[in-house]
Amino acid sequence: MKLKVQEEAAQWYKDELELEQNDSLRFFVRYGGVGGLQPGMSLGVRPDEPAEPIAEDQQEGIRFYVEQEDAWYFDDYNVTVKYDPDTQEPDFDYYQEDSE
Repeated sequence: MKLKVQEEAAQWYKDELELEQNDSLRFFVRYGGVGGLQPGMSLGVRPDEPAEPIAEDQQEGIRFYVEQEDAWYFDDYNVTVKYDPDTQEPDFDYYQEDSE
């Protein structure tokens, strides 16, 4: 799987969560939420240090990553985290390699 965080989305997380240079932000699977890839599940975020990352991206001085234990959620999909100016928050765009 690939993880890509666009610059505008990274800046949003940095501002909203008061992240500093060299901080890490984990995307993790949580029960509930809306718009997830798997029914009844969605992605949450929290500042954390990586243990076994399967995908990561560096933007705005922040390390964004997904841990191995959450790989099942993506089911061979990649994700791009974009900033949506209409909702003024990040949005997750899931895609498979051949549709990139």
